[in-house]
Amino acid sequence: MALLMDTRLLLRKIKDLRSLTSKRYRVKEKWAATRAKYPPTTLALRHFDSTYSTQLGKLWPSIRVALLSERKYGALLNNFSFDDIPEDYEAQGCRDFIRDTDTEAQPRLQQESEFVAERESDCVSVQNADADSLQLPPLQLSRNVKCLVFPRGDITRFKPAKPDKSGLLSYYLMDAASVLPCLALNVEDGHNVLDLCAAPGGKTLALLQTHSLGFLCVNDASVSRTMRLKRVLRSYIPKDLLTDEKLRITSFDGTMWGEVETNVFNRVLVDVPCTTDRHSLLEDDNNIFNKSRVGERRRLPQLQTELLLAGILAACPGGEILYSTCTLCRSQNHSVVEQAIQLAQENHGIQLQVVDLRPLTHMFRKTFHFAPDLPLGEMVVPHLAANFGPIYMCKLRRLT
Repeated sequence: MALLMDTRLLLRKIKDLRSLTSKRYRVKEKWAATRAKYPPTTLALRHFDSTYSTQLGKLWPSIRVALLSERKYGALLNNFSFDDIPEDYEAQGCRDFIRDTDTEAQPRLQQESEFVAERESDCVSVQNADADSLQLPPLQLSRNVKCLVFPRGDITRFKPAKPDKSGLLSYYLMDAASVLPCLALNVEDGHNVLDLCAAPGGKTLALLQTHSLGFLCVNDASVSRTMRLKRVLRSYIPKDLLTDEKLRITSFDGTMWGEVETNVFNRVLVDVPCTTDRHSLLEDDNNIFNKSRVGERRRLPQLQTELLLAGILAACPGGEILYSTCTLCRSQNHSVVEQAIQLAQENHGIQLQVVDLRPLTHMFRKTFHFAPDLPLGEMVVPHLAANFGPIYMCKLRRLT
């Protein structure tokens, strides 16, 4: 009874307060106009639940929890900065994951084969060559690329980097798994390299850290994203290296690149636009699952295939192409690679070899979780103890 009386008294006071407020200042919130009934993040989660539960099976529940949790970052060290690694990071167990590798499994893979993609009966089949006739070449990683991560299970965040005496920032914060495509590309001294979809710039910075580039061309179709990329490069790279002789920055439709420059580049990175799974689940802003972007989302596999094919045409015979995404979606990953291989053969007479990346995954399994038994390529999957990714990557070698 006392609780009922208190409630009535409270409601009376609220009513009295409203009566004192002028009608012109009273506002009734219009829920339908201000809040979507199903925001993009909710739509994304529903889509992923229906799609990935089938594609990933028993892996999906743990990946789902990790995707909805705070991600881990890595600190890509800037070799052009004068500042050293902060001592407090080392004291907290921070390590360079590229140096801290698992090499025990590497020799066991030396007798395994590469995959060769061949066109048979109007379809692409990925066949395993004779295991005794081929050996995987030793995996050579650039000694200049360094990326710090906190120990497994440690979700400590890196502090924002500060400028050194020359005004350059000492490290760039990014998903550490995003460095893997740059390592897998295996840039060697004097190589001409194309980064076809470069913005916002993390992978471009990683490529520049190798100190092996003869020439680097970075491109993004979006003018605004290209401007952002330029700002990032100016914050990390000395001005004398940002010259037309060593670096070219363009804002061009990447799908048309094969018509502009063909048979030119030793290495091509094709990090395509995708559903960006983690962003789609956590941010409503600029979310591709917005109802107004349904058509754009459905066209993604076609766009990705066109970009990869353009990268294949831009590579010279003997050159290598690295295709990567930040999605778990099968239709945007190995299905795109299969389609591009087929189109390259049918329309341009180009034969491609799919390079085995298992040595890379075995080296870095102390840091990342990798999806097992993929038909093509390798993929970092999010895990609560190592919440990086998702990052899918597949490497192609152009034979003709």
